[in-house]
Amino acid sequence: MSEILAAILGYLLGSVPFGLLLTRLTGAGDLRSIGSGNIGATNVLRTGRKGLAATTLLLDLTKGLAAVLIARAIWPGSEPFAAVGAVVGHCFPVWLRFRGGKGVATLAGVCFGLAWPIGLAYAVLWLGVLALARISSLGGMTAAVGAPIAALLLGYQAYVPALVVLAVLVVWMHRANIARLRSGTEPRIGAAKP
Repeated sequence: MSEILAAILGYLLGSVPFGLLLTRLTGAGDLRSIGSGNIGATNVLRTGRKGLAATTLLLDLTKGLAAVLIARAIWPGSEPFAAVGAVVGHCFPVWLRFRGGKGVATLAGVCFGLAWPIGLAYAVLWLGVLALARISSLGGMTAAVGAPIAALLLGYQAYVPALVVLAVLVVWMHRANIARLRSGTEPRIGAAKP
C-alpha cells in the first residue's frame, strides 16, 4: 500500500505544470500554442524569457526531488515508486489531458532525491552534452540513459529498475527529437532561426 501511495503522491506533484502556469501568470501566453507545445523549460525558452525558462527548470526539478524526499520521510523504501510517479505525472498530467513535458528536469530532481551522487552524474551528463552539442534533447536523453548506469556503478542497485523505466520513458518522449537528430534538423540552443 505504501508503494501505491508513494506513486500517487509522486504523480500529483509531478503533474503540476509549472511552465504553463508561469507563462500564463507572466503574460507570455499559452505555452501549448508556442513552439513545440511542450510544457517544459526548453519550450518556455522559446518565449524569449530566459529567467522564466530557468525558473520552470528549477521548479520542475524541485517537484521530482520533493516527491522522493516526502515519500522517504513517510514511507521509507517507497522512493522508487514516488520517482516513477513524479516523472509520469510530468509527462502525462491528468489536468492537461495527459499532454505534458518530456521529463528531463523532473528526472534530474528525482535522481538527486534518490541519491545525490546519481543526481550529480545526471547533471554532469546533461550539462556536459548540452554544452558540447548545444542540443537540449541530446543532453536530456544522454543523462536519462546514464542515470541507471551511474546508479549501478555507484552502488545504488535498488534504484536501477526505476531509473531504467524512466530512461525508457524519457527516450520515448523524445522520439520526434530522435527523428530530427537522425535527419540533422534538430535545433540547437542559441542558433539563429531560419
